[in-house]
Amino acid sequence: MTEPPLKIYEKLDPDLLKHIENSRDFVFAEGALPKKFKLLIAMAFDASYGAVNGVKSLAQQALEAGATKEEIMEALRVAQYLSGVGCVYTGGQALKELFT
Repeated sequence: MTEPPLKIYEKLDPDLLKHIENSRDFVFAEGALPKKFKLLIAMAFDASYGAVNGVKSLAQQALEAGATKEEIMEALRVAQYLSGVGCVYTGGQALKELFT
């Protein structure tokens, strides 16, 4: 995978980067929803926004958190229902490296 897009902030604004990282840790912590479900929700949002690298990264993280390929695909079905077929194209581009 390429360099994380926020890496530049290590030099430009480390305080902002720390704030973002703390927020991410707070949002994706285990709670009423398991971490894998939170990652799947975020992945569906990124698919809706057309963010190929985001879908790829979040799908990988979801797999590492225990999600299955089937759960990833169902999350993309929900995204497609709510946001249209563009999600399917974004998901396809993102997932080809993970699942082929």
